[in-house]
Amino acid sequence: MSDLRDPAPYDALLLLSFGGPEGPDDVVPFLENVTRGRGIPTERLKEVGQHYFLFGGVSPINGQNRALLDALREDFAGHGLGLPVYWGNRNWAPYLTDTLREMTEAGHRRVAVLATSAYASYSGCRQYRENLADAIAALRAEGLHPPRVDKLRHYFNHPGFVRPMTEGVLASLAELPEEIRAGAHLVFTTHSIPTAAADASGPAGEHGDGGAYVRQHLEVARLVAGAVRDETGIDHPWDLVYQSRSGAPHIPWLEPDICDHLEALHTAGAPAAVMVPIGFVSDHMEVLYDLDTEATAKAAELGLPIRRSATVGADPRFAAAVRDLLLERAASERGIDAERCALGSLGASHDLCPVGCCPARAPRPAAAGADSLQP
Repeated sequence: MSDLRDPAPYDALLLLSFGGPEGPDDVVPFLENVTRGRGIPTERLKEVGQHYFLFGGVSPINGQNRALLDALREDFAGHGLGLPVYWGNRNWAPYLTDTLREMTEAGHRRVAVLATSAYASYSGCRQYRENLADAIAALRAEGLHPPRVDKLRHYFNHPGFVRPMTEGVLASLAELPEEIRAGAHLVFTTHSIPTAAADASGPAGEHGDGGAYVRQHLEVARLVAGAVRDETGIDHPWDLVYQSRSGAPHIPWLEPDICDHLEALHTAGAPAAVMVPIGFVSDHMEVLYDLDTEATAKAAELGLPIRRSATVGADPRFAAAVRDLLLERAASERGIDAERCALGSLGASHDLCPVGCCPARAPRPAAAGADSLQP
């Protein structure tokens, strides 16, 4: 095997995700896990859980992760990469600590971690690293010796992530009536977060004015819109907007909201729009409810023709991108300078989160960073 196809020092890959309920009885306990420590009463959680109850109490995220697991295993096997792939969640079964215990008992000593979040932010990166540190600490308290974990870099601008989204936009445009297709606006959307968290996202040198979080999303929007223009010859107007705000009204969050933006497009005379959920790897509840249900209903109310393009999900090109990320990091850990695939002007992201990157609201240990204690 070529040095650049050798996964060493890694002996396993861990798919690390958010998790979601898989039935009505799971909804409130799941939300209790998500909001633990915030003192939110059960009755309020039941109100929030109505989004899940509309879909039988099932979030699509776990099913999407199972499909991605299958795609990763198929890709790895097809390229002679005999590396087992595990799956653990932050907030629902299979829980991260249980999965890491299973990996420890199987004898794994060095694990690469892929988080199902492509961008820099506290909730999209450092919080996953804190969860890894918590799981490692819990296993050590049991007398176990968990493996070292290395989180793979952000992949927002990897071609295996960008190209499937581009094709999703092209497919959605093709679904619009021909007479309005050329004038359709592209509405790139991602999860809103507090502006203070956005400003502090990424390495310290990138803090301020939305930080790395906004900068990276804008880069992906430009890449996708540019690729659509190259394919169609039409330069569709586009904007980056936000969705799924959940914080207190007095705390500033990133805006504009998707529904407010659709109203503005309608008022300005836009003939149609395509919603492009670039902030989400798969169709979880924020896509299924906030876009497919709420935003689509708003567009219907306005009389604005709208489509929603596909997320990357378990696309084979994304699975191949994960293999690229794994092998480039493995080569780097062995002291080999491997090619790092990245589109656009921002380049490939860092392997090791530096000190001060996406700082926590209160200091907590986090694994897989420059300030982490490794096993």
